[in-house]
Amino acid sequence: MSRHGFELKTNEQIILMRQAGLATAAGLDAIRKLIAPGITTLELDKAADDAIRAHGGHSNFQLVEGYKHTICASVNDEVVHGIPGSRVLQPGDIVSVDCGAEIGEWNGDSAVTFIVAGGDPEVVAKRQLLSDITEQSLWVGIAALAKAEHLNEVGRAIEAYVESQEIEHRSKFGILEDYVGHGIGRSMHEDPPVYNYGIRDKGPKVVPGLCVAIEPMITNGSAKTKILADGWTVSAKDGSDASHWEHSVAVHHKGIWVLTEPDGGLAKLAQFGVTPVALS
Repeated sequence: MSRHGFELKTNEQIILMRQAGLATAAGLDAIRKLIAPGITTLELDKAADDAIRAHGGHSNFQLVEGYKHTICASVNDEVVHGIPGSRVLQPGDIVSVDCGAEIGEWNGDSAVTFIVAGGDPEVVAKRQLLSDITEQSLWVGIAALAKAEHLNEVGRAIEAYVESQEIEHRSKFGILEDYVGHGIGRSMHEDPPVYNYGIRDKGPKVVPGLCVAIEPMITNGSAKTKILADGWTVSAKDGSDASHWEHSVAVHHKGIWVLTEPDGGLAKLAQFGVTPVALS
């Protein structure tokens, strides 16, 4: 534990975390290749588990007490923590998949939103816009981290971007406040919290060794949620569609590195004039 109140990682430890990040990315890529109408969320879970194991890792979600699966699969109005099962995906569904892997004692955590092929074009377009805005808000947050003095600048940047999209599209988008990002390293969830909205406190200083999972969760309506009867699934209280995107990111002495993105964030961060730097 450092004087910051949480563990800062060395360059050598960040390199080990990258391996867990790549295993996590492989799990999500397996789902990307499989997801289609008629597939069950449990089939997606198995595909992710197989891919993570093929990369020498195991699911860190299964280490959470009471949880037996490799992914969380949240469909339509479900925001996060949806439990894989017999649910059959339908054309046009919006599906947020959260996935994590552990290799050795180091963890990766990432989430992607998919739109299932087919469905009503108007509904699909609205869901795709929500996913696109949520994904871009994630990259806005990562780019802010690259230039930030304090961590909570990330949340202010995400919120400002989402507000700009509300004006541009004349739509309401709700940023969840009860569920936020987090530190990551030896455990999947560590301090410090990473907010997706602005708060008064500046948060900890952004210094080399800081490793965090940034994960905006956004609905196309109210940000209020409820937990379903299974005790896990978080759903939009007003029935709005939801999207969830996440990456694990390391800050080091040369810059930042998106640990759960195969190219380290190079393509997506170019628009912000940010060049991620891999450690070796």
